[in-house]
Amino acid sequence: MPTVLPILQPTPIFTQKDYRDVLRREMDAGKIPLSLGRDCPVKCEFCYELDHSYRETLDPPKTTDEDWKYILDYINKKPTDPKQFWCLGGNEFMEWTDLFLHPKAMEWVEDFLKYTDKNIQFFTVGFVHVPKIHQLAAQYPGRINFELSVITLSDYRPRLMPHAPSVKHLMKVLDGPAVSSANFYAFDVHTMSKDAVTISGINKKCVLWMGTLTPVRGLKEETASLMRQGRKFLAEEALRIYDAALPNLQTIHTEAYITAFLSRRRIVSLFDSLELEKRDTLVTAWSVYKILTTYRKNRAKFLYVPNAMLAGDSDCTVLLTFDDIARRLSGQKLIHIPKCVMQSGRGPYSDITGVTLEQFMKKTGVKVKVLHKIDTRFANEQLYKNGSLQNYVENYVRNPMSQSYEALPRPA
Repeated sequence: MPTVLPILQPTPIFTQKDYRDVLRREMDAGKIPLSLGRDCPVKCEFCYELDHSYRETLDPPKTTDEDWKYILDYINKKPTDPKQFWCLGGNEFMEWTDLFLHPKAMEWVEDFLKYTDKNIQFFTVGFVHVPKIHQLAAQYPGRINFELSVITLSDYRPRLMPHAPSVKHLMKVLDGPAVSSANFYAFDVHTMSKDAVTISGINKKCVLWMGTLTPVRGLKEETASLMRQGRKFLAEEALRIYDAALPNLQTIHTEAYITAFLSRRRIVSLFDSLELEKRDTLVTAWSVYKILTTYRKNRAKFLYVPNAMLAGDSDCTVLLTFDDIARRLSGQKLIHIPKCVMQSGRGPYSDITGVTLEQFMKKTGVKVKVLHKIDTRFANEQLYKNGSLQNYVENYVRNPMSQSYEALPRPA
């Protein structure tokens, strides 16, 4: 049985409670840290921030004009990378909220475009001013990456997003040059597919970013069940969209198990390059575990680690925590951990909760070899390389091997 260990606690960061420290940390990570000064009033049922107690946060008070001047001056001193898009809102040391509910958000977005030479990206369920947002997109072409969180236009929308903008308003947001991509998901038959046709009928240029929502900690069970239900309909919904031959770029980016299967040759070749011995223990989440135990069985000891900290559904190695790993140990003296586990925004060699590699080794007494080749860059490359809906349909849904892959039982 795995050893039961105390929960690994990160060292507190905000001992002085200085909210400007939070702003600086977020800006150093490429964020524009506006704050509503409260939790998000939209209260989406599926929100990943309903329980973010796994990481330390310190939310600043509502952003003032003085704060905004400080933020703008600080960012202007940063070197400009033409490929970088500064993200509106902090999400590492602050709670993620829909910042277009701030009364000055639109004004400050325009300020950012006018008074800096940097690009901006933002996510919102649609609380933007129309036509102002389209005017800005036309005035500053190529500098705005607007990701519209449609989520669903189906009958599930009132249940999941009771305080979100109306569908009528979303259509106005979509009808113009502003939206770069629209994300929406499968929940049932004719949900994602119907939304795709509707959105494409209004905007033929925005990316259709699709898949299913993954349950995380803090959600109501009925909401989590609905999100899991979407997986049952994802394939048939994707086939309908594939057959519709819509002109938009179409992606399926939300499923770790799909990405792992479509990247299986690259995963196996990278594993081979590590030159591990049979006695070596390699930490991995469920999706990659299935690939390695299928194609490289007995070539190493694969330690399956569930994403317990986030409630278990993610099946993603990048989102593992040191606490997750510690709870699966059963006498190992040395383990191999992919670098991607410790590349969070919390600091060098820190997981998403802020626990460091050094703390993990000190607490557990286990030595660790970091597998530097398995980093977030590698993970992201596989995600985007294999993320098209066409690839999903042709090389996953229509591949008979995918059925046996999905049927593999989880280890105890």
